[in-house]
Amino acid sequence: MNRRSILIVATFIAVGLSLSACMGPKALDAVWPAATSERAMPRPVGLARWPLTGLQAPSPAAITARIVSVKIENSPAARPQSGLDKADIVYETVTEGGITRFNALFQSQTPKVVGPVRSARPSDFSIVPQYHALFAHCGGDPAVRKQLTDRSRFDDMDQFFNPGPYFRSKSRPAPHNLYMSVPKLRAAAISKRGYKATEVVQGPAFVHASTDGTPTVRTITVPFSTSNRVTWRYDKATKTYKRSVNGSRSRDKVSGAQYSARNVVVLWTTVRRYTPSHDPQELEIELTGSGRASVFRDGQRFDGTWAAGAATPPVLRTSDGGAVGLDEGNTWFQVIGNDQDIVMN
Repeated sequence: MNRRSILIVATFIAVGLSLSACMGPKALDAVWPAATSERAMPRPVGLARWPLTGLQAPSPAAITARIVSVKIENSPAARPQSGLDKADIVYETVTEGGITRFNALFQSQTPKVVGPVRSARPSDFSIVPQYHALFAHCGGDPAVRKQLTDRSRFDDMDQFFNPGPYFRSKSRPAPHNLYMSVPKLRAAAISKRGYKATEVVQGPAFVHASTDGTPTVRTITVPFSTSNRVTWRYDKATKTYKRSVNGSRSRDKVSGAQYSARNVVVLWTTVRRYTPSHDPQELEIELTGSGRASVFRDGQRFDGTWAAGAATPPVLRTSDGGAVGLDEGNTWFQVIGNDQDIVMN
């Protein structure tokens, strides 16, 4: 570079420095974008959790899948059942003659074999709308079926009118051989009946329960009737309650596993004859309103109350009004009359 070029460059540098000094620091900063938008960090998104179990779900979209409610038989001829171990929540209520039936709610798992499926009962009038569920069953008393035609409350998938998702097994005699597929029922409900594919559902409150406590209640016996005594035995190794009926372990026909629950919840309520029915043994079980409750979790007992609305499932509270949280996992509700009691050891 010759001397003339050096002088020209030096002149430009001097002019630039002079202009920078005149503009001052505020004017110089103004040529850059505002820093607030660059420094802002998105809030971390919480894990999606299944509303009925509190366990982690694969995505936020998954937890809006329609719950499928299935009415399952529990007479001796129906045992062992299939698919109950895949349910997020199971309700057990008494029916005629002291037998019980299950209303099993499926969302996080979708087994292809569930049953035996049997007829609806008046207790389903509360359970199904509270979870905004698709209802799988096989007929029912005329007075019961009349209620289920109310489209403002029920998305009914009665096998009588929706045979596709159901099938008969050759290994058992009728009527104890009707089964259904949860994925097929969901698909048929949406494509053939035009029912909604998604629904936002309120679930119970959950806690991260401690595993260090010494179990204070090791067994719970629920005497639904003299011929149907259910016992739950706590297994600390798995933090679950194992189910037996009349001294025999309850096992699933498909998996072979003994039925178990992270939470066992006893609900006391009014049980009376369902007068619209001509059958004197048809029972009405109140599952809206409120009543006494006991929650068994991690070998511990928590006494309090339950309260449920027409479109919201039971909320469990202590006697002073605080929430009773369930352990993350599946729950079995044992519904008995106000005049009955349970036995604990």
